[in-house]
Amino acid sequence: MTAMRAEAEPARDCALCPRLVEYRRENARDEPRWFNGAVPSFGDPDARLLIVGLAPGRTGANRTGRPFTGDWAGDLLYPTLARYGLSAGTFDVNGEDDLRLTGAMITNAVRCVPPQNKPVGQEMNNCRPFLAARIAALPNLKAVVALGGIAHQNTFKALGLRHGAYRFAHGARHDVAGPNGPLAIFDSYHCSRYNTNTGRLTEAMFHAVFEQASAYVRAAG
Repeated sequence: MTAMRAEAEPARDCALCPRLVEYRRENARDEPRWFNGAVPSFGDPDARLLIVGLAPGRTGANRTGRPFTGDWAGDLLYPTLARYGLSAGTFDVNGEDDLRLTGAMITNAVRCVPPQNKPVGQEMNNCRPFLAARIAALPNLKAVVALGGIAHQNTFKALGLRHGAYRFAHGARHDVAGPNGPLAIFDSYHCSRYNTNTGRLTEAMFHAVFEQASAYVRAAG
């Protein structure tokens, strides 16, 4: 199990993507106290629900070293997890807290912060084996919430499936075969500030996806 978990998490100084390495170095020169590395997954190793995001934000996870911590997306995601009994403890935007996830884990399709929050195809390809290993290393996994089209695409590719056969749509559910049994993948628009400010994603819409996913996990036994 230790080896599987190690394969699921790249080294903090992962060197697979030259552009992302250089961007990390730039950030480290400007902000040497920040994490500035490949951000590890966060959560319960016995998770039944996996949340897949896009990539760390520059002043969010790239700063704090924890997915969705330090920017607006986490301000919506973490209270939602608490609402559905998937976390315990308190959440602090700087990660200085006692928060833990219960039955859930959060990861990203790309583990290093990309310039302008836009990873390119080769970077996604390079990082995808970590996502595949992360999914495979969760023996009790029943469901995935994919936050946005890129997370959706990379999740299906990590499972060895053609993402084109499973169209992304907010609130959609896709039933597939996972490495450890049946898996339901739920799509949501990403909980970014842009999406919430423009009204593309409301809190109620976001909660509805997690309501479905949580109900599915409970029913899966």
